[in-house]
Amino acid sequence: MLPKEPKTMRPLKSHFPADACTTLTTLLQQTKEARVFRRAQAVREVVAGSHVNAVSVTFHFTNSALRKWVQRFAQHGPQGLVDRPRSGRPPKVTCELEQHLKRLVEQDPLEHGALHSQWSCRELATVLVQRARNT
Repeated sequence: MLPKEPKTMRPLKSHFPADACTTLTTLLQQTKEARVFRRAQAVREVVAGSHVNAVSVTFHFTNSALRKWVQRFAQHGPQGLVDRPRSGRPPKVTCELEQHLKRLVEQDPLEHGALHSQWSCRELATVLVQRARNT
């Protein structure tokens, strides 16, 4: 019986445009999503010539996950690094409610009858319910 040879990773068969690193750098500067930021950092390292194994260890990705993100970037560009829609219950917070909540958080809680100078979740909820009843 012959000894088994160690497994080697298949080489990536992705072809990137010449401006791929520039595109990823721009994405890193513009994205506000942490998950997309991490993916873009890791993919940029691979595009720049680093080995997938080394990059996966550095960024704490599995090899298969990193390869998936590299392939998606090669096929779809920056949009390939964004999470795809998932099934499940839609969020209850509407865009209008989210904007209202952001404005409320920037205000002084004491002006709304709160007991402390910093908002608590309970006090925010109370003020939102009171405003909803008054409208």
